[in-house]
Amino acid sequence: MTISEPQKRISRRALTVWKIAAGLHSLMVWILAGSLVAVAIIFNLQKSIIGAAVAVAVIYSYLFIFLVPQMRWKRWRYEVREQEIELQYGVFIVKRTLIPMIRVQHVDTLQGPLLRKYQLATVTVSTAATVHEIPALDMEEAESLRMSISRLARVADEDV
Repeated sequence: MTISEPQKRISRRALTVWKIAAGLHSLMVWILAGSLVAVAIIFNLQKSIIGAAVAVAVIYSYLFIFLVPQMRWKRWRYEVREQEIELQYGVFIVKRTLIPMIRVQHVDTLQGPLLRKYQLATVTVSTAATVHEIPALDMEEAESLRMSISRLARVADEDV
């Protein structure tokens, strides 16, 4: 028996948030590459060092600003059912996780400055073992999902 993959997707605006965050990380790589280029010029080192530093920065920026966010968004899916929450995510390795409602201890939403700017929030589901996240949901959907999971977790707890 094959179980179908979860159907719900996170907000498409997650792409913008992830690209901005990756751009900020890439800025650090460019600063490091620029420093390496400056050192190579000052100490008259091989020109291949300059080319390698720039190539690494370009490849890193392309991968993490354009390619990875798109792949990450395509793979991110979730489904909330009466008995469990199913998450599917990953870029190169796709991970599927089932969280039994009976294991849910509490549910939160969180928002950093970037998520807030784009009216998004992340839902965190805490169990005794770990914390699971459903990132970049529309604020209304995140709040609705938080309340729904909380209600279903209470019902599952009462049934035991």
